[in-house]
Amino acid sequence: MIKKQNAQPGNIDALEETIGYTFSNREYVLEALRHSSYANENKHHGVCSNERLEFLGDSVLSLVTSSYLFDLFSKRPEGDLTKIRADLVCTRSLSGFARSIHLGDYLLLGHGQELVGGRDQNKILEDAFEALLAAIYLDSGKDLNTVAAFLNPILESEVKLLLSEHPIMDPKSRLQEIVQEAKGLLSYEIISESGPDHDKHYVCAVRIDNNIMGRGEGSSKKKAEIKAAEDALKNYIVTT
Repeated sequence: MIKKQNAQPGNIDALEETIGYTFSNREYVLEALRHSSYANENKHHGVCSNERLEFLGDSVLSLVTSSYLFDLFSKRPEGDLTKIRADLVCTRSLSGFARSIHLGDYLLLGHGQELVGGRDQNKILEDAFEALLAAIYLDSGKDLNTVAAFLNPILESEVKLLLSEHPIMDPKSRLQEIVQEAKGLLSYEIISESGPDHDKHYVCAVRIDNNIMGRGEGSSKKKAEIKAAEDALKNYIVTT
């Protein structure tokens, strides 16, 4: 846990000290801290929420995380990297990252969200953390290395924890575990089969609660199912 500074809503000096980054344009970080409830209550001031930054930050997070894992696990196959990345960018992990820098204490929330404990709600913290990444990205002149200097140490700690708690599984086993935790229903379906007997090509769809969440192709049913599970890991965890 990073040392807590004088954390209070909108205290940019304390937040900068906490994260080790100084903003040239503080409007970026102020926007990142504004929840939609605050923006709605202050429309007369013309302020905007952090939703646009959250949209950008989602992509920044994915790219920096993918690059970090690509370099860290130089001999791991794509499926392993996909699984680890999915765990790193899920709501549980991102809200944990936000808590590690006490981000909730700095957020600008509307009165209603204050009353219901919005500062510690996972989704609000997740979105704010992604917005903060976008703010650093834009303020640094769209320098991903600057974002990585802030994010990678957080990722390093989380990767060590993940691997100690959950050794890397094959994509189908990992997907099964996640769906079971969510009390969902998982099934695989070969939706097409083509080619001669000696050179078959299969296309598989994986359904979660009867919704197609991933597709995969392969020279055997098993390979197609594995690819479909990898695809579903990318899609399902983002939406849960």
